[in-house]
Amino acid sequence: MHKLASRVEQISPFHVMAVLERAKYLQSKGFDVIHLEVGEPDFIAPRNVSEAGCKTILEGRTGYTAANGLPELKKAISQHYFDRYETVVEEDRIIVTPGASGALLLMASLMVESGDNVLMPDPCYPCNRHFLLQCGAQAKLVETNAVQNFSIDLSSLDEYWDGNTSGMWLASPSNPTGAVLSRDYIESAWKEVAARRGHLLVDEIYQGLVYDGEDFTALSIDRDIFVINSFSKFFAMTGWRLGWIVVPDWAIEGATKLAQNLFISAPSVSQYAAIKAFDKESLKECEARKEEFSERRNTLLEGLREIGLPVVAPAQGAFYVYVDVSGVTDDAMAWCLALLEEKNVALTPGADFGVKDAHKYVRFAYTCDQERLQEALSRIKLFINR
Repeated sequence: MHKLASRVEQISPFHVMAVLERAKYLQSKGFDVIHLEVGEPDFIAPRNVSEAGCKTILEGRTGYTAANGLPELKKAISQHYFDRYETVVEEDRIIVTPGASGALLLMASLMVESGDNVLMPDPCYPCNRHFLLQCGAQAKLVETNAVQNFSIDLSSLDEYWDGNTSGMWLASPSNPTGAVLSRDYIESAWKEVAARRGHLLVDEIYQGLVYDGEDFTALSIDRDIFVINSFSKFFAMTGWRLGWIVVPDWAIEGATKLAQNLFISAPSVSQYAAIKAFDKESLKECEARKEEFSERRNTLLEGLREIGLPVVAPAQGAFYVYVDVSGVTDDAMAWCLALLEEKNVALTPGADFGVKDAHKYVRFAYTCDQERLQEALSRIKLFINR
């Protein structure tokens, strides 16, 4: 007799969870599974961060902080923008959140009305669409293609933008493609969106992990652009659940009020620890890891070319490679499951990220060491040639 809210039925499950569940089962039976499916670094938080977290607990600094974040952390984030990107971001514009997910929920609640739609590229991170459903809104996916590096053709916005369109959400570097949007592109996107009196959000949670192209922040383009970020990727603090959103001056009061009601505050231990993420030692450690990611990227790109799987996006950043498997299958999901069963390599099917041609694509995450990557490539080659 009980009935779930209708929005629950509209939220799609992660297809990769079927892969992950089976991969874990196979591991439990003693099989040597290589995980290239989960978008989580195989590194842990920098040592200074972990030590600061332990010290914070022992000192009992575990209570609530201000809803918009610990002042010392907001100051450190602001200084990081200035030191690394030569961009002034005032501390009061920074709202610290429980992960980038908290920032996305806050953003949807802040800027999107029930009945609105928001433009997003197809493919994109799926949870973005689902956060909008919580607000009675929906994503309007804009078809993209490999030729355009899976970015929205800005000249086609009139085809998609209607009276209910609230804004546009982009990501750079992108999940799942690893593509990096240029400064010129972001400037043009902002010009187009602003002309339509909409809002622009740029997801920068993979910022710092750029191997080809300019590593910059959209905040350097205009103060009215919204930007979210996270400690999960570059700083490898996934389970610490800590992120932030930078909002325009006119949105500070509303964002703070929502933060107070949506999550009270981000985890205090994580906030105190994250201050140390911006120490010279921590940043040096993270930069060394970036170089390791870059080497893995090169290994994977070269290996995929050798076995004849086309890389369809430039993979300039993050730790993903988007691959066209239509030459070996007409069903990427079934191919991923068969690969897992026969060769114990776990990948993410394109169906998790979009609609158009999703059956053709697979995402590789190079979140394991070089030896494991090489072994995975060898197994995939055997699987294709079986």
